[in-house]
Amino acid sequence: MIKNSRFSQWSKFVLLLFVLLIFLTSCAPKATEKTTLKFAVLPILDSLPMYVAQQEGLFEKYNLDVELVPVSSGPERDQLVAANQIDGMINEVLTTILNNRTKKNVVIVRFARAATIDTPLFSIVASAKSGITSVDQLKGVKIGISEGTVIAYLTDRMLQKEGFAPDDIVTVAVPKIPDRVTLISNGELDAGTMPEPVASLLVLQGAVVVLADNKYPEYSHSAIAFRNAFAESNPDAVKGFLAAIEEAVVTINADPTKWEATLVENNILPAPLQGKFQVPVFVTAGVPSPEQYADVLAWAQEKELISGDVPYDQCISSEFLP
Repeated sequence: MIKNSRFSQWSKFVLLLFVLLIFLTSCAPKATEKTTLKFAVLPILDSLPMYVAQQEGLFEKYNLDVELVPVSSGPERDQLVAANQIDGMINEVLTTILNNRTKKNVVIVRFARAATIDTPLFSIVASAKSGITSVDQLKGVKIGISEGTVIAYLTDRMLQKEGFAPDDIVTVAVPKIPDRVTLISNGELDAGTMPEPVASLLVLQGAVVVLADNKYPEYSHSAIAFRNAFAESNPDAVKGFLAAIEEAVVTINADPTKWEATLVENNILPAPLQGKFQVPVFVTAGVPSPEQYADVLAWAQEKELISGDVPYDQCISSEFLP
């Protein structure tokens, strides 16, 4: 009877332990599923941190499954936004204002890049066949731009600072960057406002930088933005995305020479520039200031692109920054 009693007690103990283990297992936190998001990237240097974050596994580190969606122009990107086919993008203040005329559709959450006195983002480049070598020669000349983007705003503001009257500034819409490159290379377009590194490519082919935004860096920056509906529904995903980008920026800035192959593979750095292009320092976490925003808004109102006011906090938020 003693042995049976001991056996019975041991059985109860094992049963209790088994039940306890089941309970603890059921209560243990389950691994959260990855958040999937689609992010549009243009063929410009601003996209490099996204490719580095993907290549280095930084998005996975923050429990994200990120699909980078290449687009060739701002209008193409904006069509995808309107159709809810992408969640985030590289854009700028102007397109965000235009998207938010009636309600908060898009929110800027970080700088992508920003011009400095040492590093331009955009340059007005004159074709080698145009004979243009100075800013004054741009008066009345058609300059290829992408309408409704920072390029349109920046072209105006820089030339105004150079003393141009409104009638002196003539622009023509050439939305796709490759198309602008071809037209300038062939001499079919005398000048165009171009991002890096394609501005450097045109210079390598004989074009002339007539005016670059590092002369007026306060006007020039690009941004990382998300559809507001996605940001509100997935705030942790947006924060994780920006944390990954911050790590990617630190990695790039530590050794800018390391990423040439990444730029070439993703159609950002043209083959002729291999070994000849220096990747600039990328800006760390931050968002456009109220003063920068106000000037873009004033320009949009001057151009009658919008009527009325679009508040700063309807377009820009710093709450997701790491």
